[in-house]
Amino acid sequence: MNPKKFKTLLVILTCLLVVSSISWAQNFDAMKNQVKEHTLKNGMKFIVLERHDAPVVSFHVYADVGSANENYGITGISHLLEHMAFKGSKVVGTNDYEAEAVIFDQIDKLYANIKNEKGKAEPDTAKLSELEAKFEELRKQAKEKVINNEYFDMMMQQGDAGVNAYTSNDATQYINSLPSNKLEFWMSMTSDRFMNPVIREFYKEKDVVMEERRLRSETQPIGKLFEDFMATSFKAHPYHHSVVGHMSDLERITRQDVRDYFKKYYQPSNLTAAIVGDVKAKKVFKMAELYFGRIPSGAKPEPVRTIEPEQWGERHVAVVAKSQPILLLGYHRPAETHEDDAALEALANIIGQGRSSRLWELLVKNEKVAIQAGSMNGWPGSKFPNLIAFYGVSAKDHTSAECLELIDTQIEKIKSGDISEEELTKFKRSQKKGIINGMKSNSRMAGILTHYDVIHGDWRKTFDQLKGIEGITAEDIKRVANKYLKKKNRTVGEIIPEEEAD
Repeated sequence: MNPKKFKTLLVILTCLLVVSSISWAQNFDAMKNQVKEHTLKNGMKFIVLERHDAPVVSFHVYADVGSANENYGITGISHLLEHMAFKGSKVVGTNDYEAEAVIFDQIDKLYANIKNEKGKAEPDTAKLSELEAKFEELRKQAKEKVINNEYFDMMMQQGDAGVNAYTSNDATQYINSLPSNKLEFWMSMTSDRFMNPVIREFYKEKDVVMEERRLRSETQPIGKLFEDFMATSFKAHPYHHSVVGHMSDLERITRQDVRDYFKKYYQPSNLTAAIVGDVKAKKVFKMAELYFGRIPSGAKPEPVRTIEPEQWGERHVAVVAKSQPILLLGYHRPAETHEDDAALEALANIIGQGRSSRLWELLVKNEKVAIQAGSMNGWPGSKFPNLIAFYGVSAKDHTSAECLELIDTQIEKIKSGDISEEELTKFKRSQKKGIINGMKSNSRMAGILTHYDVIHGDWRKTFDQLKGIEGITAEDIKRVANKYLKKKNRTVGEIIPEEEAD
């Protein structure tokens, strides 16, 4: 393209971006004024955004607990508890809870006996066989009291086709979308879920989670790399272990461990609910008082104490596996709430996000040393100081060393200030588009509101995102690159193909 024409086009796009930003800033202000909040006496907060364009409503309950809250011995328990939350309560998921509770006690005692016997220097195999046979018989008896998937079935019968939940390093989140006339149904079901939890089919679900671990980490080369990479990058902070947890912990976690963990972290003061859609805020708050106000209050759990210390030098980790060579670089960066977050997001985007990014253009398209290349920012979580990362998956007959050399050249260019106005404008445009599109969805908007309220301390900051993006300059990106992208601040991880290992 003719340079003059390109410059004119860039000016036009910039002007349009400014006009669009002003328009959406005004829309954001109007939307912010429509959001209402109410905190129950027990500490649970409700955030409501009324939208009456369709007779549907989305619900998002944010439990401020993730794998970063776990101690040694119970890694994976946040994720396991999320699984258990779908098993029902004292009234949902059972045909006889009282009889079921008696079996729970018996099976837990038997499981403890099995663990004790296995832990002996010379386990009695005959005794173990007898105990395990009794254990299986009790599991069968417990299963007879279960109404399979009753929670799911009840929600779906009322119109919720997207019942969901997920656990991250930072949080556990529960998601529903229903017709707006099912508000009270959701209130009843969800308050019961948190007020009367039953750790049902516990040993079966542990088996499911352990199988997840085998499939995610133990049989996947990239899963092995991620696990060892995090353990090397974080020597102190609990981001060093994965959400799925360690196998030995999963095998030994007890039902009582899960009960205690629920009691500690599922206090109403540690729960935030956002409801977005065709509802009236006053009605929501009145029902919340009636249903969720019944849950006894408790102290908000103590925050994670450990802060990852300064890294003193470049770290290296290698995994030998049946795989092509894969390279992963991770640099320590501050939490999402830090003032440098937006500039780091721009840095990650320009270097490695999308097929027009520098790494894709250089490593994949031009030099053809990789079949994939890119970046990840705010990894593995965003609540605490984390990583900005870059990766390359080597092409046939090429190496991780080649990928590393080319990635380093792009990092050095950014550090020297080689950032074009076109790259910065493209980032801002795509980022704003993503924010605006996210806010159009009731479900995503509910998730955004809870995220900002918990992580940033105020849901109102949801509506300040455009200002932060608009203010980013090339100088900001250069500054954070020089501040954080230092070799002493990084971990280098790679997968070495088995045939190349010693």
